[in-house]
Amino acid sequence: MQTRLKVLFVLIIITLTLPLSVNAQTESNKFIVVLDAGHGGKDPGKPSKYGYTEKEIALKVVLAVGKELEKNKDIEVVYTRKTDVLIDLFQRGKIANKANADLFVSIHCNAHTSQAYGSETYVLGVHRNKTNFDVAKAENEVIFLEEDYEHNYNGFDPNSPESFIGLTLMQEQYLDQSIQLASLIQQNFTSKLKRKNRGVKQAGFIVLHQTVMPSVLVETGFITNTSEGKYLNSKKGQGELSVAIAKAIESYKKSVDQNFVATEYITEEETIIPSEEKIIPNTIFKVQIAAASKKLEPKSYNFKGLKELSRDKEGKLYKYFYGYTSDINKIQQMQKVAKQKGFKSAFIVAYRDGERISLEKALNSGTK
Repeated sequence: MQTRLKVLFVLIIITLTLPLSVNAQTESNKFIVVLDAGHGGKDPGKPSKYGYTEKEIALKVVLAVGKELEKNKDIEVVYTRKTDVLIDLFQRGKIANKANADLFVSIHCNAHTSQAYGSETYVLGVHRNKTNFDVAKAENEVIFLEEDYEHNYNGFDPNSPESFIGLTLMQEQYLDQSIQLASLIQQNFTSKLKRKNRGVKQAGFIVLHQTVMPSVLVETGFITNTSEGKYLNSKKGQGELSVAIAKAIESYKKSVDQNFVATEYITEEETIIPSEEKIIPNTIFKVQIAAASKKLEPKSYNFKGLKELSRDKEGKLYKYFYGYTSDINKIQQMQKVAKQKGFKSAFIVAYRDGERISLEKALNSGTK
């Protein structure tokens, strides 16, 4: 009996002293952010004739973002890699899913044969043009370096546009939040760092497809550009980019934590400027003004005086909407009002027969 107790005691001590794996399921109530440094190990990433290495820049930026976020006691940071190793794309998603993360942020550098420059942030979606496809293709081709990639990705071929069909289905429910975070990142790059804003875009990135939470991929800049490559490779540039990304993540968290709610009641009425009706048959448009984990009454005093409010629950989040109309011109005016009230990330959503559809599909239905 004493021997068994000694063995049990030793096992308890060993268990308590073992370091936690980055893949471990977190049990904290903190806001969990998974930071993913693109490429690594035998995959250097995009080439640069100036000697800059994407995998090194991405890792340095990720570590700096993490250091900034870790100053916030309410945020927990999980890294897919902290050293120069290659992590399979599907494993990166598994790390985020197992951590039950609130956000997944993948950091990369861009490249081009010209002197193109600027920052852009991607969410998962079917590429709308050849440029977006080429960017996603370049990032996805790393799977050819992975063992048993055909099995791990169910025959996905980065070189085939047809492989992207249906790729967005798993992430569709998180698209709104992904766009919100991507917009905040781009705003910080533009307003605080005065960098060229290449926008928020959609493309079929496999690493985003593997996650089940709001996810973005940041192309911090072009390592092939003479001046921008030098900036990306510098301690100053990496520091500035990391702070901008971290602050965007914190701003997103605040919106989820309900800090988007007005601290005082604003009594002025919203002004909708009359315009010619443009009705989309069998379609309802709303303006999504917020998404958060806390349930609030859809009343004007909670949303800076806005009226005609509604609320839906999707997964962990409550989504709050302003407006209800089949008139696309009217809903565009209401979106402007929402932004004037302070809901800077407000965007239009569309429904048909009670089901959410893309705005593009709704607009292609014609008018009457």
